Amino acid sequence: MSLIANSVIKIYDKGRPSEVKAVDNVSLTVNPGEIYLLMGPSGSGKTTLITILGGLLSSTDGSVVINGEDITRLKENKLPEFRLNNIGFIFQSFNLLSALTAAENVAVPLIAKGDSQVKAIAESRQMLEKLGLAQRFNYLPKNLSGGEKQRVAIARALITDPSIILADEPTANLDSKNGHEVMLKLCGVACAENKSVIIVSHDARIRDIAHKVLWIEDGKIVKTEDGNHKNTCPHENRS
Repeated sequence: MSLIANSVIKIYDKGRPSEVKAVDNVSLTVNPGEIYLLMGPSGSGKTTLITILGGLLSSTDGSVVINGEDITRLKENKLPEFRLNNIGFIFQSFNLLSALTAAENVAVPLIAKGDSQVKAIAESRQMLEKLGLAQRFNYLPKNLSGGEKQRVAIARALITDPSIILADEPTANLDSKNGHEVMLKLCGVACAENKSVIIVSHDARIRDIAHKVLWIEDGKIVKTEDGNHKNTCPHENRS
């Protein structure tokens, strides 16, 4: 299943003197197992675009098709369930619940879907183990490092087995070493589980895990380059 954006436009204050075209006729297709990196200066429209792709913000025009469903046509009351089942979000601020352990934070989406707490915690521990956090199940966020917090956030994004992962500046609050390690973990899981990943970042090193790098300026894709994903996803079986 893929993500297909076709001629997406987002205009703020349309028809007013303050009108701004934040996203200008953007089209892209991200296939299963592919990692796309969106780069560009601040205010170029990257975050607005990824927010639209995730169904968190409506577009002014265009379509976004995820797993055959045009989310721009979904009713507002249908979007939360669709996001829960199909899209995983990773944010720069981690967004972990301070009163919950790492395992409990990761289990939240499963419980929201109706799983029992026992089943959800068991699955969350398995996911945390995949991400190298087997010794951190019962740690509260305040007792985790920045890199560990982001890996918990990645586990939470992956726990419902979404086909699409959207990450907005996932290394912004991490030092160089932790940022690199976190992105390698994300790349490994995405490659192994054939997920489509879109990352917004100013961190040029992330291009080492990307298949494609899209440069965005003034809301438009102005350049597309190949990434260096084979350096970090050697197990990938692609024709």
